[in-house]
Amino acid sequence: MSLYRSFATVGGLTAVSRVLGFVRDQLIAYVLGTGLVADAFIVAFRIPNLFRRLFAEGAFNSAFVPLFAERLESANPAEAKQFAEEALAGLFAVLLIFTLLAEIAMPYVLPFIAVGFSGNQAKFDLTVLLTRIAFPYLICMSLMALYAGVLSGLRQYAAASAAQIMLNVVLTIAMGFAYWYGLSRSPTAGIVLASAVTVAGVIQLGMLARDSSRHGMSLALRWPRQTEGMTQLVALGIPALIAGGITQLNIVVGTNIASLQAGANSFLYYADRLYQLPLGIVGIAIGVVLLPDIARKLKAGDMVAVHENQNRSIEFSLLLTLPAAVALAVVPLPIIRVLFERGAFTAADSPPTAWALSAFAFGLPAFVLNKVLSPAYFARSDTRTPMNFALVNLIVNAAGSIALFFILQYFGYLPHVGIAIATTLAAWLNVAQLWRELGKRGHYRSDAQLTRNLPRILFCSLLMGAAVWVLELWLEDFFLRENGVLVQFSALVVLVGGGFLVYAIAVVALEIIEPRVILRQLRRR
Repeated sequence: MSLYRSFATVGGLTAVSRVLGFVRDQLIAYVLGTGLVADAFIVAFRIPNLFRRLFAEGAFNSAFVPLFAERLESANPAEAKQFAEEALAGLFAVLLIFTLLAEIAMPYVLPFIAVGFSGNQAKFDLTVLLTRIAFPYLICMSLMALYAGVLSGLRQYAAASAAQIMLNVVLTIAMGFAYWYGLSRSPTAGIVLASAVTVAGVIQLGMLARDSSRHGMSLALRWPRQTEGMTQLVALGIPALIAGGITQLNIVVGTNIASLQAGANSFLYYADRLYQLPLGIVGIAIGVVLLPDIARKLKAGDMVAVHENQNRSIEFSLLLTLPAAVALAVVPLPIIRVLFERGAFTAADSPPTAWALSAFAFGLPAFVLNKVLSPAYFARSDTRTPMNFALVNLIVNAAGSIALFFILQYFGYLPHVGIAIATTLAAWLNVAQLWRELGKRGHYRSDAQLTRNLPRILFCSLLMGAAVWVLELWLEDFFLRENGVLVQFSALVVLVGGGFLVYAIAVVALEIIEPRVILRQLRRR
Protein backbone atom coordinates (compact mmCIF):
# COMPACT_ATOMS: atom_id res chain seq x y z
CA MET A 1 0.00 0.00 0.00
CA SER A 2 3.05 2.34 -0.03
CA LEU A 3 2.15 3.16 -3.65
CA TYR A 4 -1.34 4.26 -2.59
CA ARG A 5 0.07 6.25 0.33
CA SER A 6 2.36 8.08 -2.08
CA PHE A 7 -0.61 8.72 -4.38
CA ALA A 8 -2.52 10.05 -1.38
CA THR A 9 0.32 12.37 -0.34
CA VAL A 10 0.73 13.92 -3.78
CA GLY A 11 -2.98 13.86 -4.55
CA GLY A 12 -3.99 15.38 -1.22
CA LEU A 13 -1.60 18.31 -1.46
CA THR A 14 -2.50 18.77 -5.13
CA ALA A 15 -6.16 18.87 -4.10
CA VAL A 16 -5.39 21.74 -1.70
CA SER A 17 -3.58 23.52 -4.51
CA ARG A 18 -6.49 23.03 -6.90
CA VAL A 19 -9.04 24.28 -4.39
CA LEU A 20 -6.95 27.41 -3.91
CA GLY A 21 -6.69 27.51 -7.69
CA PHE A 22 -10.48 27.77 -7.86
CA VAL A 23 -10.37 30.70 -5.46
CA ARG A 24 -7.74 32.27 -7.69
CA ASP A 25 -9.71 31.66 -10.88
CA GLN A 26 -12.91 32.97 -9.30
CA LEU A 27 -11.08 36.18 -8.46
CA ILE A 28 -9.66 36.38 -11.99
CA ALA A 29 -13.15 35.86 -13.41
CA TYR A 30 -14.56 38.44 -10.99
CA VAL A 31 -11.92 41.09 -11.65
CA LEU A 32 -11.01 40.45 -15.31
CA GLY A 33 -14.07 38.64 -16.71
CA THR A 34 -13.63 37.40 -20.30
CA GLY A 35 -12.58 40.61 -22.05
CA LEU A 36 -9.40 42.06 -23.52
CA VAL A 37 -7.30 42.07 -20.35
CA ALA A 38 -8.40 38.53 -19.40
CA ASP A 39 -7.51 37.18 -22.85
CA ALA A 40 -4.13 38.98 -22.74
CA PHE A 41 -3.22 37.64 -19.30
CA ILE A 42 -4.39 34.08 -20.03
CA VAL A 43 -2.26 33.89 -23.19
CA ALA A 44 0.68 35.55 -21.37
CA PHE A 45 0.39 32.99 -18.56
CA ARG A 46 0.00 30.13 -21.02
CA ILE A 47 3.19 30.87 -22.98
CA PRO A 48 5.77 30.24 -20.19
CA ASN A 49 3.66 27.29 -19.03
CA LEU A 50 3.74 25.93 -22.56
CA PHE A 51 7.55 25.97 -22.62
CA ARG A 52 7.71 24.75 -19.02
CA ARG A 53 5.83 21.60 -20.00
CA LEU A 54 8.19 21.26 -22.95
CA PHE A 55 11.46 21.65 -21.00
CA ALA A 56 10.48 20.35 -17.57
CA GLU A 57 7.52 17.98 -17.59
CA GLY A 58 8.25 16.68 -21.07
CA ALA A 59 11.80 16.22 -22.28
CA PHE A 60 13.66 16.72 -19.04
CA ASN A 61 11.61 14.78 -16.51
CA SER A 62 11.02 11.76 -18.72
CA ALA A 63 14.79 11.43 -19.28
CA PHE A 64 16.19 12.64 -15.94
CA VAL A 65 14.00 10.80 -13.40
CA PRO A 66 14.75 7.21 -14.59
CA LEU A 67 18.49 7.91 -14.87
CA PHE A 68 18.62 9.51 -11.43
CA ALA A 69 16.53 6.70 -9.88
CA GLU A 70 18.84 4.06 -11.44
CA ARG A 71 21.89 5.71 -9.85
CA LEU A 72 20.19 5.80 -6.47
CA GLU A 73 19.10 2.16 -6.84
CA SER A 74 22.75 1.23 -7.43
CA ALA A 75 23.41 2.49 -3.88
CA ASN A 76 25.65 5.34 -5.03
CA PRO A 77 24.16 8.62 -3.74
CA ALA A 78 27.36 10.56 -4.52
CA GLU A 79 27.14 9.59 -8.20
CA ALA A 80 23.45 10.45 -8.26
CA LYS A 81 24.15 13.88 -6.72
CA GLN A 82 26.91 14.59 -9.24
CA PHE A 83 24.58 13.64 -12.09
CA ALA A 84 21.87 15.95 -10.69
CA GLU A 85 24.36 18.85 -10.49
CA GLU A 86 25.47 18.28 -14.08
CA ALA A 87 21.84 18.27 -15.17
CA LEU A 88 21.14 21.44 -13.16
CA ALA A 89 24.04 23.26 -14.84
CA GLY A 90 23.01 22.22 -18.34
CA LEU A 91 19.31 22.95 -17.84
CA PHE A 92 19.93 26.37 -16.28
CA ALA A 93 22.26 27.43 -19.12
CA VAL A 94 19.73 26.42 -21.80
CA LEU A 95 16.85 28.11 -19.96
CA LEU A 96 18.76 31.36 -19.42
CA ILE A 97 19.70 31.70 -23.09
CA PHE A 98 16.21 30.71 -24.23
CA THR A 99 14.53 33.21 -21.89
CA LEU A 100 16.74 36.10 -23.02
CA LEU A 101 16.01 35.34 -26.68
CA ALA A 102 12.27 34.99 -25.98
CA GLU A 103 12.12 38.34 -24.16
CA ILE A 104 13.72 40.07 -27.15
CA ALA A 105 11.70 38.26 -29.82
CA MET A 106 8.29 38.24 -28.08
CA PRO A 107 6.58 40.69 -30.51
CA TYR A 108 7.56 38.38 -33.36
CA VAL A 109 6.68 35.15 -31.51
CA LEU A 110 3.20 36.16 -30.34
CA PRO A 111 1.57 36.19 -33.82
CA PHE A 112 2.40 32.49 -34.11
CA ILE A 113 0.67 31.77 -30.78
CA ALA A 114 -2.35 34.10 -30.93
CA VAL A 115 -2.80 35.16 -34.53
CA GLY A 116 -6.17 36.78 -33.83
CA PHE A 117 -4.58 39.32 -31.46
CA SER A 118 -2.73 40.98 -34.35
CA GLY A 119 -5.94 42.71 -35.42
CA ASN A 120 -6.26 44.47 -32.05
CA GLN A 121 -3.15 46.54 -31.34
CA ALA A 122 -4.07 47.27 -27.72
CA LYS A 123 -4.59 43.59 -26.93
CA PHE A 124 -1.42 42.63 -28.82
CA ASP A 125 0.79 45.18 -27.01
CA LEU A 126 -0.63 44.28 -23.60
CA THR A 127 -0.09 40.56 -24.22
CA VAL A 128 3.55 41.17 -25.23
CA LEU A 129 4.14 43.20 -22.07
CA LEU A 130 2.47 40.68 -19.75
CA THR A 131 4.31 37.77 -21.36
CA ARG A 132 7.68 39.46 -20.91
CA ILE A 133 6.90 40.03 -17.23
CA ALA A 134 5.75 36.46 -16.62
CA PHE A 135 8.27 34.62 -18.81
CA PRO A 136 11.03 34.21 -16.15
CA TYR A 137 8.55 31.87 -14.45
CA LEU A 138 9.77 29.32 -17.01
CA ILE A 139 13.27 29.23 -15.45
CA CYS A 140 11.93 28.83 -11.92
CA MET A 141 9.45 26.08 -12.74
CA SER A 142 11.83 24.11 -14.95
CA LEU A 143 14.50 24.09 -12.25
CA MET A 144 11.79 23.23 -9.76
CA ALA A 145 10.97 20.17 -11.91
CA LEU A 146 14.59 19.04 -11.55
CA TYR A 147 14.43 19.32 -7.77
CA ALA A 148 11.06 17.56 -7.79
CA GLY A 149 12.67 14.72 -9.78
CA VAL A 150 15.48 14.48 -7.23
CA LEU A 151 13.02 14.36 -4.35
CA SER A 152 10.80 11.77 -6.06
CA GLY A 153 13.88 9.59 -6.54
CA LEU A 154 14.37 9.86 -2.76
CA ARG A 155 10.65 8.95 -2.28
CA GLN A 156 9.97 12.45 -0.92
CA TYR A 157 6.86 13.86 -2.58
CA ALA A 158 5.36 16.32 -0.11
CA ALA A 159 7.47 19.43 -0.77
CA ALA A 160 7.03 19.38 -4.56
CA SER A 161 3.27 19.01 -4.16
CA ALA A 162 3.07 21.67 -1.46
CA ALA A 163 5.04 24.13 -3.60
CA GLN A 164 2.20 24.11 -6.14
CA ILE A 165 0.04 25.79 -3.51
CA MET A 166 2.27 28.87 -3.40
CA LEU A 167 1.42 29.97 -6.97
CA ASN A 168 -2.27 30.06 -6.10
CA VAL A 169 -1.63 31.87 -2.81
CA VAL A 170 0.47 34.59 -4.45
CA LEU A 171 -1.95 35.07 -7.38
CA THR A 172 -4.92 35.18 -5.01
CA ILE A 173 -3.22 37.91 -2.99
CA ALA A 174 -2.42 39.78 -6.21
CA MET A 175 -6.04 39.62 -7.37
CA GLY A 176 -7.24 40.77 -3.98
CA PHE A 177 -4.86 43.73 -4.26
CA ALA A 178 -6.14 44.57 -7.77
CA TYR A 179 -9.75 44.42 -6.63
CA TRP A 180 -9.12 46.46 -3.48
CA TYR A 181 -7.60 49.27 -5.51
CA GLY A 182 -10.39 49.28 -8.10
CA LEU A 183 -8.37 47.89 -11.02
CA SER A 184 -11.09 45.59 -12.42
CA ARG A 185 -10.73 44.98 -16.18
CA SER A 186 -7.79 47.40 -16.32
CA PRO A 187 -4.39 46.65 -17.91
CA THR A 188 -2.79 47.42 -14.54
CA ALA A 189 -4.56 44.40 -13.06
CA GLY A 190 -2.94 42.26 -15.76
CA ILE A 191 0.49 43.69 -14.90
CA VAL A 192 -0.06 42.93 -11.21
CA LEU A 193 -1.00 39.34 -12.02
CA ALA A 194 1.89 38.76 -14.45
CA SER A 195 4.37 40.10 -11.87
CA ALA A 196 2.88 37.81 -9.24
CA VAL A 197 3.47 34.80 -11.50
CA THR A 198 7.24 35.41 -11.54
CA VAL A 199 7.37 36.15 -7.80
CA ALA A 200 5.53 32.89 -7.08
CA GLY A 201 8.01 30.96 -9.24
CA VAL A 202 10.98 32.27 -7.23
CA ILE A 203 9.30 31.29 -3.95
CA GLN A 204 8.41 27.81 -5.23
CA LEU A 205 11.95 27.14 -6.45
CA GLY A 206 13.37 28.23 -3.10
CA MET A 207 11.05 25.83 -1.26
CA LEU A 208 12.20 22.81 -3.26
CA ALA A 209 15.90 23.69 -3.20
CA ARG A 210 15.69 23.95 0.60
CA ASP A 211 13.89 20.60 0.96
CA SER A 212 16.35 18.87 -1.38
CA SER A 213 19.22 20.18 0.74
CA ARG A 214 17.46 18.96 3.89
CA HIS A 215 17.43 15.42 2.45
CA GLY A 216 21.13 15.42 1.64
CA MET A 217 20.94 16.68 -1.94
CA SER A 218 22.24 20.22 -1.74
CA LEU A 219 23.02 20.86 -5.41
CA ALA A 220 25.84 23.23 -6.37
CA LEU A 221 25.52 25.20 -9.61
CA ARG A 222 28.49 24.15 -11.76
CA TRP A 223 29.75 25.36 -15.10
CA PRO A 224 28.02 23.27 -17.82
CA ARG A 225 30.16 20.49 -19.29
CA GLN A 226 29.66 17.43 -21.44
CA THR A 227 29.96 14.19 -19.43
CA GLU A 228 28.86 10.61 -19.98
CA GLY A 229 25.75 11.22 -17.88
CA MET A 230 24.85 14.37 -19.82
CA THR A 231 25.38 12.57 -23.13
CA GLN A 232 22.93 9.89 -21.99
CA LEU A 233 20.48 12.53 -20.73
CA VAL A 234 20.57 14.45 -24.01
CA ALA A 235 20.20 11.26 -26.07
CA LEU A 236 17.05 10.35 -24.16
CA GLY A 237 15.84 13.92 -23.94
CA ILE A 238 15.86 14.81 -27.63
CA PRO A 239 13.00 12.45 -28.65
CA ALA A 240 11.11 13.52 -25.52
CA LEU A 241 11.77 17.17 -26.42
CA ILE A 242 10.30 16.59 -29.87
CA ALA A 243 7.33 14.75 -28.34
CA GLY A 244 6.85 17.56 -25.84
CA GLY A 245 7.18 20.12 -28.60
CA ILE A 246 4.49 18.35 -30.59
CA THR A 247 2.19 18.28 -27.57
CA GLN A 248 2.71 21.98 -26.88
CA LEU A 249 2.23 22.76 -30.56
CA ASN A 250 -1.28 21.39 -30.08
CA ILE A 251 -1.83 24.07 -27.45
CA VAL A 252 -0.45 26.74 -29.79
CA VAL A 253 -2.81 25.58 -32.54
CA GLY A 254 -5.76 25.69 -30.15
CA THR A 255 -4.80 29.13 -28.82
CA ASN A 256 -4.40 30.48 -32.35
CA ILE A 257 -7.76 29.19 -33.51
CA ALA A 258 -9.50 30.35 -30.33
CA SER A 259 -8.05 33.84 -30.77
CA LEU A 260 -10.30 34.18 -33.86
CA GLN A 261 -13.36 34.16 -31.57
CA ALA A 262 -13.80 36.93 -28.98
CA GLY A 263 -13.55 35.51 -25.45
CA ALA A 264 -12.85 31.96 -26.64
CA ASN A 265 -9.47 31.70 -24.93
CA SER A 266 -11.12 32.74 -21.69
CA PHE A 267 -13.97 30.22 -22.08
CA LEU A 268 -11.50 27.42 -22.72
CA TYR A 269 -9.25 28.54 -19.86
CA TYR A 270 -11.99 28.47 -17.22
CA ALA A 271 -13.27 25.11 -18.50
CA ASP A 272 -9.73 23.77 -18.52
CA ARG A 273 -9.24 24.83 -14.89
CA LEU A 274 -12.24 22.78 -13.79
CA TYR A 275 -11.38 19.50 -15.47
CA GLN A 276 -7.77 19.99 -14.39
CA LEU A 277 -8.90 19.46 -10.77
CA PRO A 278 -9.39 15.68 -10.98
CA LEU A 279 -6.62 15.42 -13.58
CA GLY A 280 -4.21 17.16 -11.24
CA ILE A 281 -5.19 15.23 -8.15
CA VAL A 282 -5.12 11.80 -9.78
CA GLY A 283 -3.08 12.03 -12.99
CA ILE A 284 -0.22 14.12 -11.68
CA ALA A 285 -0.06 12.10 -8.45
CA ILE A 286 0.26 8.85 -10.39
CA GLY A 287 2.72 10.28 -12.90
CA VAL A 288 5.00 11.67 -10.19
CA VAL A 289 5.05 8.47 -8.14
CA LEU A 290 4.89 5.79 -10.84
CA LEU A 291 7.86 6.77 -13.03
CA PRO A 292 10.64 6.46 -10.40
CA ASP A 293 8.87 3.46 -8.86
CA ILE A 294 8.81 1.50 -12.14
CA ALA A 295 12.41 2.53 -12.90
CA ARG A 296 13.58 1.14 -9.55
CA LYS A 297 11.65 -2.14 -9.96
CA LEU A 298 12.93 -2.62 -13.52
CA LYS A 299 16.48 -2.08 -12.25
CA ALA A 300 15.81 -4.77 -9.62
CA GLY A 301 14.26 -7.11 -12.24
CA ASP A 302 10.93 -7.37 -10.35
CA MET A 303 8.51 -7.63 -13.30
CA VAL A 304 5.65 -8.98 -11.16
CA ALA A 305 5.71 -5.78 -9.09
CA VAL A 306 5.88 -3.65 -12.26
CA HIS A 307 2.70 -5.23 -13.69
CA GLU A 308 0.95 -5.06 -10.32
CA ASN A 309 1.68 -1.35 -9.91
CA GLN A 310 0.54 -0.58 -13.46
CA ASN A 311 -2.77 -2.40 -12.99
CA ARG A 312 -3.49 -0.86 -9.60
CA SER A 313 -2.62 2.60 -10.98
CA ILE A 314 -5.09 2.17 -13.85
CA GLU A 315 -7.77 0.88 -11.48
CA PHE A 316 -7.16 3.68 -8.96
CA SER A 317 -7.18 6.40 -11.64
CA LEU A 318 -10.40 5.27 -13.31
CA LEU A 319 -12.13 4.71 -9.98
CA LEU A 320 -11.71 8.43 -9.30
CA THR A 321 -11.79 10.03 -12.75
CA LEU A 322 -14.66 8.21 -14.48
CA PRO A 323 -17.31 9.54 -12.06
CA ALA A 324 -15.74 13.00 -12.21
CA ALA A 325 -15.83 12.92 -16.01
CA VAL A 326 -19.48 11.85 -16.08
CA ALA A 327 -20.49 14.56 -13.59
CA LEU A 328 -18.65 17.34 -15.47
CA ALA A 329 -20.17 16.18 -18.76
CA VAL A 330 -23.76 15.88 -17.45
CA VAL A 331 -24.11 18.98 -15.25
CA PRO A 332 -21.45 21.53 -16.31
CA LEU A 333 -23.69 24.62 -16.30
CA PRO A 334 -24.59 24.77 -12.58
CA ILE A 335 -20.93 24.15 -11.69
CA ILE A 336 -19.79 27.07 -13.87
CA ARG A 337 -22.55 29.33 -12.57
CA VAL A 338 -21.76 28.73 -8.92
CA LEU A 339 -17.98 28.91 -9.23
CA PHE A 340 -17.49 31.75 -11.72
CA GLU A 341 -20.68 33.72 -12.46
CA ARG A 342 -20.16 36.95 -10.57
CA GLY A 343 -18.50 40.31 -11.10
CA ALA A 344 -17.10 40.68 -14.61
CA PHE A 345 -17.99 37.06 -15.47
CA THR A 346 -21.62 37.42 -16.59
CA ALA A 347 -24.51 35.02 -17.13
CA ALA A 348 -23.79 35.18 -20.87
CA ASP A 349 -20.32 33.71 -20.26
CA SER A 350 -21.55 30.60 -18.42
CA PRO A 351 -23.12 28.56 -21.27
CA PRO A 352 -20.13 28.75 -23.68
CA THR A 353 -17.78 27.86 -20.82
CA ALA A 354 -20.05 24.98 -19.76
CA TRP A 355 -20.14 23.52 -23.28
CA ALA A 356 -16.34 23.57 -23.43
CA LEU A 357 -16.17 21.87 -20.01
CA SER A 358 -18.55 19.13 -21.13
CA ALA A 359 -16.42 18.42 -24.21
CA PHE A 360 -13.21 18.32 -22.16
CA ALA A 361 -14.86 16.03 -19.58
CA PHE A 362 -15.21 13.16 -22.04
CA GLY A 363 -11.44 13.17 -22.44
CA LEU A 364 -10.62 13.30 -18.72
CA PRO A 365 -10.07 9.52 -18.30
CA ALA A 366 -7.82 9.56 -21.36
CA PHE A 367 -5.71 12.43 -20.03
CA VAL A 368 -5.19 10.49 -16.79
CA LEU A 369 -4.46 7.18 -18.54
CA ASN A 370 -1.75 8.94 -20.55
CA LYS A 371 -0.09 9.78 -17.22
CA VAL A 372 -0.36 6.12 -16.17
CA LEU A 373 0.89 4.49 -19.38
CA SER A 374 3.71 6.87 -20.36
CA PRO A 375 6.01 5.98 -17.40
CA ALA A 376 6.17 2.40 -18.71
CA TYR A 377 8.10 3.76 -21.72
CA PHE A 378 10.15 6.42 -19.94
CA ALA A 379 11.26 4.01 -17.19
CA ARG A 380 12.72 1.78 -19.93
CA SER A 381 14.56 4.79 -21.41
CA ASP A 382 12.26 4.73 -24.43
CA THR A 383 11.36 8.29 -25.30
CA ARG A 384 11.17 7.69 -29.06
CA THR A 385 7.91 5.70 -29.12
CA PRO A 386 5.89 8.37 -27.26
CA MET A 387 7.40 10.91 -29.68
CA ASN A 388 6.00 9.00 -32.67
CA PHE A 389 2.58 8.75 -31.03
CA ALA A 390 2.67 12.47 -30.19
CA LEU A 391 3.18 13.25 -33.88
CA VAL A 392 0.00 11.36 -34.75
CA ASN A 393 -1.74 13.17 -31.88
CA LEU A 394 -0.66 16.54 -33.29
CA ILE A 395 -2.08 15.81 -36.73
CA VAL A 396 -5.41 14.61 -35.33
CA ASN A 397 -5.71 17.45 -32.82
CA ALA A 398 -4.70 20.24 -35.20
CA ALA A 399 -6.81 19.01 -38.09
CA GLY A 400 -9.75 18.31 -35.81
CA SER A 401 -9.54 21.71 -34.08
CA ILE A 402 -9.43 23.62 -37.36
CA ALA A 403 -12.16 21.57 -39.03
CA LEU A 404 -14.56 21.50 -36.07
CA PHE A 405 -14.06 25.19 -35.27
CA PHE A 406 -15.13 26.31 -38.73
CA ILE A 407 -17.81 23.64 -39.12
CA LEU A 408 -19.49 24.68 -35.86
CA GLN A 409 -19.08 28.33 -36.79
CA TYR A 410 -20.72 27.72 -40.18
CA PHE A 411 -23.75 26.05 -38.61
CA GLY A 412 -24.12 28.77 -35.97
CA TYR A 413 -22.87 26.80 -32.96
CA LEU A 414 -20.14 27.74 -30.50
CA PRO A 415 -16.90 27.35 -32.52
CA HIS A 416 -14.50 27.04 -29.57
CA VAL A 417 -16.20 23.81 -28.44
CA GLY A 418 -14.70 22.17 -31.54
CA ILE A 419 -11.22 22.74 -30.09
CA ALA A 420 -12.21 20.93 -26.88
CA ILE A 421 -13.76 18.04 -28.83
CA ALA A 422 -10.63 17.63 -30.96
CA THR A 423 -8.44 17.63 -27.84
CA THR A 424 -10.57 14.87 -26.33
CA LEU A 425 -10.49 12.70 -29.45
CA ALA A 426 -6.73 13.06 -29.80
CA ALA A 427 -6.22 12.10 -26.14
CA TRP A 428 -8.17 8.86 -26.56
CA LEU A 429 -6.23 8.02 -29.72
CA ASN A 430 -2.97 8.50 -27.80
CA VAL A 431 -4.16 6.15 -25.05
CA ALA A 432 -5.06 3.48 -27.62
CA GLN A 433 -1.59 3.73 -29.18
CA LEU A 434 0.25 3.57 -25.85
CA TRP A 435 -1.86 0.65 -24.58
CA ARG A 436 -1.59 -1.37 -27.79
CA GLU A 437 2.18 -1.00 -28.08
CA LEU A 438 2.82 -1.93 -24.44
CA GLY A 439 0.74 -5.08 -24.92
CA LYS A 440 2.61 -6.02 -28.09
CA ARG A 441 5.95 -5.74 -26.30
CA GLY A 442 4.76 -7.70 -23.28
CA HIS A 443 5.36 -4.69 -21.02
CA TYR A 444 1.77 -4.61 -19.82
CA ARG A 445 -0.94 -7.17 -19.18
CA SER A 446 -4.28 -6.72 -17.43
CA ASP A 447 -4.85 -8.86 -14.36
CA ALA A 448 -8.07 -10.53 -13.21
CA GLN A 449 -8.88 -7.81 -10.66
CA LEU A 450 -8.69 -5.01 -13.22
CA THR A 451 -10.71 -6.96 -15.81
CA ARG A 452 -13.40 -7.62 -13.20
CA ASN A 453 -13.60 -4.08 -11.82
CA LEU A 454 -13.46 -1.84 -14.90
CA PRO A 455 -17.02 -2.62 -16.16
CA ARG A 456 -18.30 -2.19 -12.61
CA ILE A 457 -16.61 1.20 -12.24
CA LEU A 458 -18.17 2.32 -15.54
CA PHE A 459 -21.63 1.15 -14.42
CA CYS A 460 -21.32 2.95 -11.07
CA SER A 461 -20.23 6.14 -12.86
CA LEU A 462 -23.20 6.06 -15.26
CA LEU A 463 -25.56 5.40 -12.35
CA MET A 464 -24.13 8.41 -10.55
CA GLY A 465 -24.50 10.46 -13.76
CA ALA A 466 -28.20 9.65 -13.91
CA ALA A 467 -28.55 10.62 -10.25
CA VAL A 468 -26.90 14.04 -10.61
CA TRP A 469 -28.94 14.74 -13.76
CA VAL A 470 -32.18 14.15 -11.82
CA LEU A 471 -30.89 16.16 -8.86
CA GLU A 472 -29.92 19.05 -11.15
CA LEU A 473 -33.45 19.20 -12.56
CA TRP A 474 -34.83 19.33 -9.02
CA LEU A 475 -32.34 21.99 -7.87
CA GLU A 476 -32.34 24.04 -11.09
CA ASP A 477 -33.96 27.16 -9.64
CA PHE A 478 -31.54 27.27 -6.72
CA PHE A 479 -28.58 27.83 -9.08
CA LEU A 480 -29.92 31.17 -10.38
CA ARG A 481 -27.72 34.17 -9.62
CA GLU A 482 -30.48 36.15 -7.90
CA ASN A 483 -30.63 33.56 -5.10
CA GLY A 484 -27.25 34.66 -3.78
CA VAL A 485 -23.94 32.89 -3.27
CA LEU A 486 -24.94 30.98 -0.12
CA VAL A 487 -27.99 29.35 -1.72
CA GLN A 488 -26.05 28.56 -4.90
CA PHE A 489 -23.17 26.93 -3.04
CA SER A 490 -25.58 24.98 -0.83
CA ALA A 491 -27.34 23.62 -3.91
CA LEU A 492 -23.99 22.65 -5.45
CA VAL A 493 -22.99 20.84 -2.24
CA VAL A 494 -26.27 18.89 -2.33
CA LEU A 495 -25.71 18.06 -6.00
CA VAL A 496 -22.11 16.90 -5.57
CA GLY A 497 -22.81 15.18 -2.25
CA GLY A 498 -25.80 13.31 -3.63
CA GLY A 499 -23.81 12.09 -6.62
CA PHE A 500 -20.92 11.01 -4.42
CA LEU A 501 -23.25 9.12 -2.07
CA VAL A 502 -24.86 7.20 -4.95
CA TYR A 503 -21.44 6.34 -6.39
CA ALA A 504 -20.00 5.26 -3.04
CA ILE A 505 -22.95 2.99 -2.28
CA ALA A 506 -22.75 1.41 -5.75
CA VAL A 507 -18.97 0.88 -5.49
CA VAL A 508 -19.33 -0.87 -2.13
CA ALA A 509 -22.38 -2.87 -3.22
CA LEU A 510 -20.53 -4.22 -6.27
CA GLU A 511 -17.50 -5.02 -4.09
CA ILE A 512 -15.10 -2.84 -6.04
CA ILE A 513 -13.84 -1.54 -2.70
CA GLU A 514 -14.21 -3.34 0.60
CA PRO A 515 -14.80 -0.93 3.53
CA ARG A 516 -12.93 -3.14 5.99
CA VAL A 517 -9.78 -2.90 3.85
CA ILE A 518 -9.98 0.91 3.88
CA LEU A 519 -10.57 0.98 7.64
CA ARG A 520 -7.64 -1.36 8.21
CA GLN A 521 -5.33 0.88 6.19
CA LEU A 522 -6.57 3.98 8.01
CA ARG A 523 -5.83 2.34 11.35
CA ARG A 524 -2.31 1.51 10.12
CA ARG A 525 -1.79 5.15 9.12
